[in-house]
Amino acid sequence: MSGGAQIVLSAQHARLALEARQIGSPAVVLSLDLGLSTAELPLHDAGLLLPTGDYLGWGCLEEVAAAPTSCFVVERGSVRKIQAFSALTNRYYSLFPTAGAPTMLAAGLPMHRVQDTDPWRDTLSKIKAAGLAQRRAHWRVLDTCTGLGYTAIAAARAADEVVTIELDPAAQEIARHNPWSRPLFELPTIRRLIGDSADLIEQFEEASFACVIHDPPAFALAGELYGLRFYQQLWRVLRSGGRLFHYIGDLDSKSGARVARGVMERLRQAGFPRVVPRYEAFGVAAVKE
Repeated sequence: MSGGAQIVLSAQHARLALEARQIGSPAVVLSLDLGLSTAELPLHDAGLLLPTGDYLGWGCLEEVAAAPTSCFVVERGSVRKIQAFSALTNRYYSLFPTAGAPTMLAAGLPMHRVQDTDPWRDTLSKIKAAGLAQRRAHWRVLDTCTGLGYTAIAAARAADEVVTIELDPAAQEIARHNPWSRPLFELPTIRRLIGDSADLIEQFEEASFACVIHDPPAFALAGELYGLRFYQQLWRVLRSGGRLFHYIGDLDSKSGARVARGVMERLRQAGFPRVVPRYEAFGVAAVKE
């Protein structure tokens, strides 16, 4: 954990401290950044001694341990659940812990796959399907839906520039409290925009991106991002030979298959002659030929 970084806990890590106290251990090794790093921290009657010199009381640790579906930021010796309500979208957002990178819940729906995988591995499958598994010189990438920023962060490792768009400032605030999202705000190769992708995409120059990763919310939450007009804009901003990956969901499920059929047909109408299912990444890929 880097100096001055925010301390964030989940039930998994709070329980380690409580268990160590129960057996009378003088210290415990746990993570203060949701698994990115670990530190050995002393235990006292007053609570867990943090690197800041503050004590996190046992009552606070019990509160965190009792909430396995939430993440908490530590502020001046107290804890606060990482959640927000957006007046813009009328949705609740929260940070949901997993065994690896956390995901964000939007209106109760996880923004990443968490079954048989974790959000970071889910992201890497999308990156590979988009052709960004290796370094790409002179590539500029558009990430249409920032969320926690994992796609932008992973794409920035392979591309020269990533432009990422987030509709909701409330969702961006959740990302600011997520340790796994810190590179989103620190990497100079990532350009963050706040606004509606359906509107902002019209401001980009023609053929200005080598790759687009389109990972919209569920169709029920963002139907306009599945429409022909938006797909025509995706085709316009891609350069010749440019690649598109469009996340949909489980293509083998009844609902996923239904959405995928409509998506693939509209992408063809927008100008993509060949649209290929990518079952392992839960989406479809296309090239501007």
